Amino acid sequence: MIIFEKPTGLLSVPGIGPEKADCLAARAERAYPGARIVHRLDRDTSGLIVMARDADAHRELSRQFQDREVDKNYEAVVGGLVAIDEGTIDAPIRKDMDNPPRQLIDDVHGRPSVTHWEVIERQGDRTRLKLHPITGRSHQLRLHLLSIGHPILGDDLYAPEDLRDAATRLMLHATLLGLKHPTDGKLLVFESPCPF
Repeated sequence: MIIFEKPTGLLSVPGIGPEKADCLAARAERAYPGARIVHRLDRDTSGLIVMARDADAHRELSRQFQDREVDKNYEAVVGGLVAIDEGTIDAPIRKDMDNPPRQLIDDVHGRPSVTHWEVIERQGDRTRLKLHPITGRSHQLRLHLLSIGHPILGDDLYAPEDLRDAATRLMLHATLLGLKHPTDGKLLVFESPCPF
C-alpha cells in the first residue's frame, strides 16, 4: 500500500473530460504501476489517502473501509463560534439529483451518515474542529457542518458567499489515518499536520 498527502485542488480520481484527467490515481499509476484507489477525498480536501499496490491489498483495505475499521480524523475551520465543546451529527445523506455534484440531507431516502466532532479552538468569528467521521459519504463533513449552522470556510458548494470567500481554499484536511496492514494485520497510524 502507499500513503499519500493529497494537496488541495487535486482530484482523487479522473473527472469527466480531458481537463479533469490529472488526478492522484493517474499520478500514482505512473509512479507505481498497478496502484489502485481505495477511498477518496474531495478535490479541495487535502491530507492523507491510502492506495493499494495490488488486488489482494485492495480487497483487504476496501473491506476495512466498508466494515468501518479504519480510523479517520480531519481538521476543519468553520464559520461562527460553535457553542458546545463536542457532539455527534447523525444525518442521512443522498445525492441532490437537481444540483449535482451537491449532496443533501434526506431523513427518508438518505444513507446513514454519522460524524463526531469536538472543538479545538474558538477564535474571533470562527471555530477549529476535530472531526471523526464514522461513515464516509460524499461531502459528508461539509454537509454535516452546514446542517448545524457552521459551514466550512472556503467551501464553494455549501458555504454562503461571505464564508466561502473567507479563505483561499477549503479549510478541511485529513490529519489521521489508522488501519491494519493488508498482509500482516499490523496496526498502522499515519498523521499529517494541518497546513492552515
